[in-house]
Amino acid sequence: MRILEQLKQYTEVVADTGDFESIRTFKPVDATTNPSLIYAASRKEAYRHLFDKAVAYGKKAGSGRREEVSETMDMLAVLFGAEILNIVPRRVSTEVDARLSFDAEGSIEKARKLIGMYEAKGISREKILIKLATTWEGIKAAEVLEKEGIHCNLTLLFSFAQAVACAEAGVQLISPFVGRILDWHKKDRGVDSIPGVEDPGVLSVHRIYNYYKKFGYETEVMGASFRNTEEIIELAGCDLLTISPKLLSELDEMEGELVKKLDEEKALKLEIARVNLDEKTFRWMHNTDAMAVEKLSDGIRRFTADIEKLEEMIAAEL
Repeated sequence: MRILEQLKQYTEVVADTGDFESIRTFKPVDATTNPSLIYAASRKEAYRHLFDKAVAYGKKAGSGRREEVSETMDMLAVLFGAEILNIVPRRVSTEVDARLSFDAEGSIEKARKLIGMYEAKGISREKILIKLATTWEGIKAAEVLEKEGIHCNLTLLFSFAQAVACAEAGVQLISPFVGRILDWHKKDRGVDSIPGVEDPGVLSVHRIYNYYKKFGYETEVMGASFRNTEEIIELAGCDLLTISPKLLSELDEMEGELVKKLDEEKALKLEIARVNLDEKTFRWMHNTDAMAVEKLSDGIRRFTADIEKLEEMIAAEL
């Protein structure tokens, strides 16, 4: 049996793409989007109709150029999400503007607006995960939103402190960025590769998964940002894995026996100390992890850069 089919027996597979054809091909249960993916997709002729529809909406809904761009951006994210929900059976993740990463109230307001736009299209909030950067402010925003039935996907997660704080806040799902953790450690060690069983990104997800299962947290763990299939294979059994079309294709062509690496029953038997976090403890723990500090800020900057590219594209059209 192919590795991808075996993986689907242990783990819920999610497509990390804005490309509808890839989603149809690999039949994931969920899909995730972000500004980078939507920017790339919006430049393709196949999705021009969605871009044009969002621009038309922005012209009507906005008062002044800045507001027109903002309204267009929001509608573009919702239109892509709505199209994806015609293909996947369960949920799509839609990201809040990364420039709100340190603004809890702004993030809450934007999330409510996006959910309202989906609901205006007849799409239940149960089908949407709102993506927020895993800053303290993002976590606190998610805590409020979860109580309103707006479920959240906390992204750009690199540290154990971030993971614990998300679980204590009752967040629906977290996305540890496996590949970006690997990137940092390769550079730090001056090496070209690290075996999957020693991969720091893989080990981070193992630690988080085991901690969550040991203490009965319901927050889902979704490994993300993979650099190779070896990382994915080492995380078989994780709640979810969000995988690019390229790596999904590679897994679909691979054959052999896939071993389940993460197991809830085994996690329950582990000796693990419980951690309780307030804001001061969170900030201290997170900031003692140089990799996590660097990659979180880098991730926010990267998403912001793609948001600004998309805004320039929209502004030119307007």
